[in-house]
Amino acid sequence: MAEQSEIRYLTAPSIDTKKKKYCRFKKSGIKYIDYKDPEFLKKILNEQCKILPRRITGTSLKYQRRVAQPVKRARQIALLPYVTDLMK
Repeated sequence: MAEQSEIRYLTAPSIDTKKKKYCRFKKSGIKYIDYKDPEFLKKILNEQCKILPRRITGTSLKYQRRVAQPVKRARQIALLPYVTDLMK
């Protein structure tokens, strides 16, 4: 029989060291999100051009609402696509 010291795992046991999510807008002191800057807005979107949710990005509710408006405006004037297969 195998001894306790000879037990091997297929993968290393995971240690729960989650990074604390933070609002990048609060941390950077961003007050205004410009809809004419599509490169900055692309960081907030996923590959299908959807706005990333708060639970993934860690953005606060206040700034999540402020982000949605410039993204919608940039889509309206064709700086960003509404949908796409692979944007990045």
